[in-house]
Amino acid sequence: MKKKHAKQQAVAAPEAAEQAKLKAKDYEKELLKLQAELCAVQDWVQATGQRIIIVFEGRDAAGKGGTIKAITERVSPRVFKVVALPAPSDREKTQMYIQRYMAHFPAAGEVVIFDRSWYNRAGVEWVMGFCNEQQHSRFLELCPFIEKQIVESGIILLKYWLEVGDKEQERRFRARIDDPVRQWKLSPMDLPSRERWYDYSRARDQMLDATDTDFAPWNIVDSNDKKRARLNLITHLLKQIPYEKQPHKKVKLPRRITKKAYDDEVTMVRRKWIPKVF
Repeated sequence: MKKKHAKQQAVAAPEAAEQAKLKAKDYEKELLKLQAELCAVQDWVQATGQRIIIVFEGRDAAGKGGTIKAITERVSPRVFKVVALPAPSDREKTQMYIQRYMAHFPAAGEVVIFDRSWYNRAGVEWVMGFCNEQQHSRFLELCPFIEKQIVESGIILLKYWLEVGDKEQERRFRARIDDPVRQWKLSPMDLPSRERWYDYSRARDQMLDATDTDFAPWNIVDSNDKKRARLNLITHLLKQIPYEKQPHKKVKLPRRITKKAYDDEVTMVRRKWIPKVF
């Protein structure tokens, strides 16, 4: 299998350089522009019947959820579908490994975003002992062949690895521990990931070596600065999709039909309204 030799130009390692903090208003301005383009992608996907899969992987607390939210915030959930599967059921454990993921693959006119994917086998399952060495090796061997079939079927497959440095991951974990509205983000697998930092690093390196191919390359994102990471990733994402702006008919708001008009506000007066606390 031909592997990817022409690597992208090297960038500074995570946490190697500090950048000025991106102002909230500047971030929102740039994000809105990118989200408008994502809406254009949505129109194109629906008009052409294109199918797209976007895979998000990365270290715990790398910012996958926030990035996915930024992508999907202003598009239709009927077109941009987010898939975040729980641990496999007893029945799913007896299936072919990729089977439960393929059930969520896109039909025509859909974009499916995997918030973690079949690459669980190369990461958390391998590090935490949920699969054995043979299963891990077999996955790394077969994965490129499966992804080649996905791409050759006409699906656009984009894979992103969000990389966060040791110090920043620790800071984010501590922030979650101390914040009651973010404590839910601490899964049973998160804290062990701090202890097994280097085990996850080795698993990451094995995965990238085995599955970074010409037809389905890994795109690495420095996510130490969440806002910049989101903008950079969406900018890159848009460049990978050959979308074209679709023509829109001018919308004209119709007038209400008044032939059978009545006082429809009076009928609501005695209904059970919630208290106006604010």
